[in-house]
Amino acid sequence: MNDDDASAGGSPDDETRDNVLPGSEEELSTPDVRGPDFRGELDVDDLLETYATTGFQATHLAEGIEIARRMREEDATIYLTFTSNIVSSGLRETVAYLVREGYVDVIITTSGSLTEDVIKTAKPFKMGEWDVDEGELRERGINRLGNIFVPSDRYVWLEEYLYDFFDDFFAEEKVRTPTAFAREIGETLDDEDSVLKQAADNDVPVYCPALTDAEVGNFLYYYRQGYDSEVGIEILDDYDSLIEDGLLSDTTGLIAVGGGVPKHHAIMTNLFRGGADHAIYISTGMEGDGSLSGAPPDEAVSWGKIKDDAETNYTQIEAEATLVFPLLVAGAFA
Repeated sequence: MNDDDASAGGSPDDETRDNVLPGSEEELSTPDVRGPDFRGELDVDDLLETYATTGFQATHLAEGIEIARRMREEDATIYLTFTSNIVSSGLRETVAYLVREGYVDVIITTSGSLTEDVIKTAKPFKMGEWDVDEGELRERGINRLGNIFVPSDRYVWLEEYLYDFFDDFFAEEKVRTPTAFAREIGETLDDEDSVLKQAADNDVPVYCPALTDAEVGNFLYYYRQGYDSEVGIEILDDYDSLIEDGLLSDTTGLIAVGGGVPKHHAIMTNLFRGGADHAIYISTGMEGDGSLSGAPPDEAVSWGKIKDDAETNYTQIEAEATLVFPLLVAGAFA
């Protein structure tokens, strides 16, 4: 290239600089990115307020807190769904708090949540480790849930407790529902941190469409084989109630901690009323595999299970629940 070409088109440095630093004339009107300032006093409310401008999942958590506050302001029927690992962990006490204080109206969960809640009323789970010799644990009679250990004697105790309970539970009616099971066993418990006790005391229905998918199912099998071949569990009556109660609600809000059957039961039954009005997902599920557990709330909008609102009415917090669920509760409820 000669000097005339360079002068006509600008220097090579100018051209490459435009590629590296294209510049921008637009002034954005959105808030500045800014996190917590630890130089002064900072309480939990102040900290959570800064999450809105921290970015990434902190901002999604701030959105979740705002949506949960809106649920309360609108006196929405609030559905709380969660998987059994939530009760396995120290989040059991958080769920019990929400029920005890009247902040949730409907619970949908898995069978493991029910059995582990009952066990914890009498025998605690213990802290363990992730990296252990699994064969040695088996020989010692210890079951591992992540870094939580559950000695097998807990389940021996549970079997005896359930057998005594089943005798009364099936005495007059041979076919019962999961909600009846949750309510009546909750009435037998004496632990203020029990989710089932708080649900029974505060008239919050606990739906468990997959009741047989844990120790309850195992012990029901043995009970029917050895004691009463006529007993059974009916799930369709519960499904009717869940749909009909949703239809009677002016506004509904969902807080889905984890995925699976509980999450889908909540959004599916809200489909009958034209979708849930508000939704908060806390999930580590991956969208790319097409599973329901990893599906974000906007996918549910395409099915009509969550309403499409001009105002932000749903969010997903991509984080492990023990880290963020207590913060959501602290910011929106406590």
